[in-house]
Amino acid sequence: MTLELQGVSKVVEGQVHIHPTDLTLDNGTMNVLLGRTAAGKTSLMRLMAGLDAPTTGKVIWQGADVTGMRVQDRKVAMVYQQFINYPSMTVYDNIASPMKLMGVSKSEIDARVRESADLMKLTPMLDRKPLELSGGQQQRCALARALVKNAGLVLLDEPLANLDYKLREEMRVEIPKIFEKSGAIFVYATTEPEEALLLGGNVATLHEGRITQFGPTPQVYRQPVDATTAGVFSDPPMNFLPVSKTGGRLMFGDGQGTEAKGKLAELPDGRYTAGFRPNHLEIRRHAPDAMKFTAKLTVTELTGSETFVHLDHHGERWVGLIHGVHQLTLGADLDLWLDARHVYIFGEDGALVAPAAYALAA
Repeated sequence: MTLELQGVSKVVEGQVHIHPTDLTLDNGTMNVLLGRTAAGKTSLMRLMAGLDAPTTGKVIWQGADVTGMRVQDRKVAMVYQQFINYPSMTVYDNIASPMKLMGVSKSEIDARVRESADLMKLTPMLDRKPLELSGGQQQRCALARALVKNAGLVLLDEPLANLDYKLREEMRVEIPKIFEKSGAIFVYATTEPEEALLLGGNVATLHEGRITQFGPTPQVYRQPVDATTAGVFSDPPMNFLPVSKTGGRLMFGDGQGTEAKGKLAELPDGRYTAGFRPNHLEIRRHAPDAMKFTAKLTVTELTGSETFVHLDHHGERWVGLIHGVHQLTLGADLDLWLDARHVYIFGEDGALVAPAAYALAA
């Protein structure tokens, strides 16, 4: 059982929402659509579900062309960030509603409703109406209704955004387990790289209506095919600076240099772009051969256990994620350290030419 998009695109009033896309999702897989707001995640899911017709291309489901088939004729379940429940029905009847339409027996309906309610921690609320629930409880009701459909394709569009932090963390762990049992194709849209990593499976990174890379989540994270993908799969986005290679050395934007080792030594001489993730910037030197940079501190954000530092490095905007809480002076120059093992090298066209050494070793 597979879902295959063949050259699928979506154009609305001359505006391209989805560029021609080829994508194959296999039975029983977790697939995350990762991209910033307006990257095309919801548009792509609506094409998968049959809620919208593609401008070009075909949607192939289990070997059959379902491009023109109505969504109600497909075995699809979809849950949005903005939960949708029937306000006049109890939670029990909301969850049971798709099974009643499918003609499932009363005894099976009752068993599946109670099983899904237990998984979603809704058992004490089965007799309540949705408007008597909190926002998080209403979203769990919508998730439970999707669960009982036993759909072959389950599409979740940022479904945990309205849940509190503790429950969101629990559900990130439970959702893959829940749907894995059904053998369905599971598609989950998120703006958060951390969520993609926690969910695992495969990830498709989206940028301005294009899938820039698709593959196993750890592989895409460690070896992004280009600078765009690296920026999408990093929160805050990856930092960049110009670098050139001459002989056996790499020379960075403000005169810092380091020996070109491993894959970097194989690069032809020329100009490139170096990229590194915010958590690899340090305010203390830990690696003996780490490179030192100086940047102006513009903003700090304290999260309780970490400090985000926003920096101006010769006109380039950098962000560092520093472990611990630090009292730093805004507007002052800040010395920063970067281990060359954490540096990615991209060509002038943005394509990855050398992954970071630490990523290859992982």
